[in-house]
Amino acid sequence: MITGTDFITISTQDFERAVAFYGETLGLPELKRWGNMPAVEFETGNLTIAVMQSDEFGLEFRANNHPLEFRVDDFESAQQELMSRGVEFKGETIDSGFCKQGFFEDPDGNVLAIHHRYA
Repeated sequence: MITGTDFITISTQDFERAVAFYGETLGLPELKRWGNMPAVEFETGNLTIAVMQSDEFGLEFRANNHPLEFRVDDFESAQQELMSRGVEFKGETIDSGFCKQGFFEDPDGNVLAIHHRYA
């Protein structure tokens, strides 16, 4: 019955602010907008993320409190670049011995992370 995942959705209270964050701050390519509705899809390379303004779809806004993990090739460089763009990382970098990850939030408080898995 289910053959795959088309995209995941991230809730926002301010569509234009979210578009700027995901498109400019994170540098994700914009795929398409949902007509006149306040929603847009961004591509990460292996997963499409749809950012949508909840109230315009009859939904209650709720920030995700568990991270969406973005894969990076060079953790330190990616972290430094994001920090130079105003991203504030929460807590210490986690190094599990097989990966590194660092947590941050989008402007709506959705928890995100960058993640690098060792070879």
